Amino acid sequence: MGRKGTEIIGVDREDLIRMLNEALCEEWLAYYQYWIGARVMEGPMRSEIEPELLLHADQELNHAVQVVDRITQLGGTPVLTPADWMKYSQCDYEAPEDPYVEAILHQNLNGERCAIQRYQKLADFTAGKDHTTFQMATSILTEELEHEQDIEDWIADLDRMKAEWKKLRGM
Repeated sequence: MGRKGTEIIGVDREDLIRMLNEALCEEWLAYYQYWIGARVMEGPMRSEIEPELLLHADQELNHAVQVVDRITQLGGTPVLTPADWMKYSQCDYEAPEDPYVEAILHQNLNGERCAIQRYQKLADFTAGKDHTTFQMATSILTEELEHEQDIEDWIADLDRMKAEWKKLRGM
């Protein structure tokens, strides 16, 4: 990063790079959780949900690109090996051992809620102090909030479907 760019950052650069590396690890894990979950998922609404989960996976990968770019702009080194992803991530990776669509959605919902906390912390940390990182964090936060809403909507649809099924079986 240029001299003037370094001068205008009002946060500890090393703390920021650490936080960004944690976010980077979380994005890679989120990408894989979405991608593999979409591939193994079974159950109702699978054909409608799978392409959306793959879109979410692509968006998580794009977040990773943005975060890496910011780390390098700040003169930092991004986490270089997948072996470190679990070590630095504050979010859990949940393997899709139960491929039922609802289980996959709940796993991804947990991941999104953790990501929302991550980007809220980054936005709070950089607000008024590092405009570039703040804008990146709030942009990603907006997408993570949309992902959370999508997943909550699908879960609600599945709940309604199950309730209707129970009513019909009771007749």
